[in-house]
Amino acid sequence: MIEIRGLHKSFGEQKVLEGVDLQIPKGRTTVILGRSGAGKSVLLKHIIGLIKPDKGKISVDGIDITRLGDKDLNEMRKKFGMLFQEAALFDSMTVGDNVAFPLREHTKLKEEDVRGIVAQRLEQVELPGLEEKMPAELSGGMKRRVGLARAIVLDPEIVLFDEPTTGLDPPMAEAIEDLIMKTQRRRGETFVVITHDIQTAFHIAHTIAMLHEGRIVEEGSPEVFRKSSNPVVQAFLARGEEKEVRG
Repeated sequence: MIEIRGLHKSFGEQKVLEGVDLQIPKGRTTVILGRSGAGKSVLLKHIIGLIKPDKGKISVDGIDITRLGDKDLNEMRKKFGMLFQEAALFDSMTVGDNVAFPLREHTKLKEEDVRGIVAQRLEQVELPGLEEKMPAELSGGMKRRVGLARAIVLDPEIVLFDEPTTGLDPPMAEAIEDLIMKTQRRRGETFVVITHDIQTAFHIAHTIAMLHEGRIVEEGSPEVFRKSSNPVVQAFLARGEEKEVRG
């Protein structure tokens, strides 16, 4: 579905990506794992075409998006949905209007049809009937659910998640992880999740790719990661286990 080859990106003297190679399979959940500041968000912005690389290519369905002009790139972005960190809802809009926003921006559907789709998506994320609530009335976990409903409202082929469980307590984080897995299984879309949380990665991933010092240093199933002899992975796992014990 997505193929990344030799991706390099620097900001001034700071080298962020130094030759990222990664294949993201269709219809699966791929987690890009790494510590805070490792460049995960920069990589995610490259995947959706918000940043141009200094060198390398990103192919989506066989099309190199780094070579597309603005018009074709905007068309390509219709394949994507995005759940931003902490949901990034519009505070001045109701839940229903937040979820409906992409439909009103990108389609010519009648308002009755828009409301029907919004109701379906809210039911899918287990928040039926909350259209008239305001974001300020919602818990952190509920906001993530609304964000997911908005991300899938246009039936994208690929959904990107930016730290979907950051800031949530463990039970709520697990509930969001369960919802991500349930949504992916039901809809069969390609999910790409960036996180620094090893427990989230193990819970939801079909494949984990670890980003460290600008490169992918390990890639495979959660089972492969648990057995990895890579010292970077071992150190990351040890920190994750320590954090879990303290929690």
